Amino acid sequence: MKRVVITGMGLVSALGCDVESSYKRLHTYKNAVVVRDDLKEIKGLNAHMVAPVNDFTIPEHYTRKVLRTMGPVSVMAVYASEQALTDAGLLNDEIITSGRCGVAYGSSFGSAGPVLDFYSMVQTHEVGPINSSSYIKIMPQTTAVNISLYFKTTGRLIPSGTACTSGSLSIGYAYEAIKSGAQDVMIAGGAEELDPTQVAVFDTLYATSVKNDTPDKTPSPFDVARDGLVIGEGAATLILEEYEHAVKRGARIYAEIVGFGTNTDGTHITQPNKDTMAGCMRLSLQCADLKPENIGYIDMHGTGTKHGDIAESLATESVFGNNTPCSTQKGYVGHTLGACGALESIWAIKMMNNGWFAPTLNLVNPDPECGKLDYIMGTGREIETNYVMNNNFAFGGINTSLIFKKM
Repeated sequence: MKRVVITGMGLVSALGCDVESSYKRLHTYKNAVVVRDDLKEIKGLNAHMVAPVNDFTIPEHYTRKVLRTMGPVSVMAVYASEQALTDAGLLNDEIITSGRCGVAYGSSFGSAGPVLDFYSMVQTHEVGPINSSSYIKIMPQTTAVNISLYFKTTGRLIPSGTACTSGSLSIGYAYEAIKSGAQDVMIAGGAEELDPTQVAVFDTLYATSVKNDTPDKTPSPFDVARDGLVIGEGAATLILEEYEHAVKRGARIYAEIVGFGTNTDGTHITQPNKDTMAGCMRLSLQCADLKPENIGYIDMHGTGTKHGDIAESLATESVFGNNTPCSTQKGYVGHTLGACGALESIWAIKMMNNGWFAPTLNLVNPDPECGKLDYIMGTGREIETNYVMNNNFAFGGINTSLIFKKM
């Protein structure tokens, strides 16, 4: 089996539109959640907060022809991938078009705008604004396909549309593609664009935070006073590369992927199962041939929902006890859905390599119903470790766990 390393990273987030600026924002202990007036105008919608990307502008070299098949989610995904390929020193390299480079990428959904165009046709009985690119912008594989088209990859394409595990599952499948020898390089990650319909999905499940008067205080994962999640947006891409290939060309290596586990609950489509969540973590440890005590930090999913936080924390406690420091970045950027697994993987790697780990924002009093864990609270913590784990869980009972090793 081949070894798999990470040689490039790029992102777009509410904390910044590159890896370094977003990492620095973690040190400010301030979130990016804001109240939006357009959400206030929707009758029956209780949540009015989101964590938007504010400082992203479409690069001038993205021509009209290039953009015609891209909604915002694909534009962010392509831009994050361009950053990552540049960072890896592989932008325009012959490996990209050789058939030995593939794409594994996902989102919960494509772009919502064209969906309304299709629906208006049913209402007005006129084709109206629908064109040849409308479906391309909303199809489940839109991010993966647009990345492949833009960079002209000819290797494997592995789209993931598994809600909140889209990014992490894509990284895991990319890891397996290289580990098996099928590919030498993979462009992997996830993205999500902000849309009121996403807020409504969770609002109807009573899973959104309604602390609209104090956006800086929410979400508050694992806290006894938490009242739900806040929807965010962004994109993140990691360049995965076969170890010998990376060494041969003198690439900078950020980390090695040594563990990946994924399974499904098989019990309920929206209520998480702590036993299978714990089983997923054990699969990742088994893949890496590590023991729980080898992991120095756990990047938790931590959405801020009542049942999700309880199940995840109890699952984590059952595997690790209360000896492993843990936190989530969702207090900073909300729940970025299909992007979160990739964003959080990048931040976990950055924190591991710098020996400093951000706290869970707004976690003041851990819920006694949650697992008894070593939650990082208040300020960041200096930790020296060679291994970090990133866990994500999604509707449909889809669980993922990744383990990264410092190089």
